[in-house]
Amino acid sequence: MRQIVLDTETTGLEVAQGHRIIEIGCVELVNRKLTGNHYHQYINPHRPIDQGAIEVHGITSEFLADKPAFEAISAAFVEFVQGSELIIHNAPFDLGFLDSELQRLPKRKSSVLDICTVIDTLVMARSKHPGQRNSLDALCQRYEVDNSQRDLHGALLDAEILADVYLAITGGQTALQLSGSGNDQNGQSRMEQIVRLPSNRESLPIINATKAELAAHEVQLEAIAAASGGKVLWKGTTADAVVEQ
Repeated sequence: MRQIVLDTETTGLEVAQGHRIIEIGCVELVNRKLTGNHYHQYINPHRPIDQGAIEVHGITSEFLADKPAFEAISAAFVEFVQGSELIIHNAPFDLGFLDSELQRLPKRKSSVLDICTVIDTLVMARSKHPGQRNSLDALCQRYEVDNSQRDLHGALLDAEILADVYLAITGGQTALQLSGSGNDQNGQSRMEQIVRLPSNRESLPIINATKAELAAHEVQLEAIAAASGGKVLWKGTTADAVVEQ
């Protein structure tokens, strides 16, 4: 299964106001493993960038002056994502901008949804953690994903971080903390701590009881049976499980 984790940066928040994409970042997952294959491109939007947007991602018009227009990179981008399952945080935002760019092309391309399927991790997170903050930074805290390099937003960095978050959401193991309940200072339920196990971990060894250990166990069960009037439900279940060490 080929999945592409995608993020964009833009000149502003509203595609309806003519704002454009200025950066696309994608990382590839195959069978839930990062392959190292990625797509990253800065784009000249040929329009001003809102100051509020610059404060978020730090990308200026001067930096983008020598970068290609979307039309020049559209074929390579479509080829990279076509037929994949896109993973996007707040998918309507990115898809709206991508579709707007595709429809500006001289030979108008199809909508992204015509060439890819999409998973929205924001919808997934809201379903899994209703009533809690589900921004990418909040999910990094909740799933212990390192986002320490994220001083500013960046499409490729955010795609890499989102890949880790997605794998944690869909494959992490919940560790139940029995010391208390309720939420911590980040709004995270103490029953939702995620323990992420490395995919390349070795199998745990199986150590069976010896005959001597089983005999000692039976002696203990006999003592419990005598004290409880014979009410030992599990007595005798291990008698045939002897494996010599």
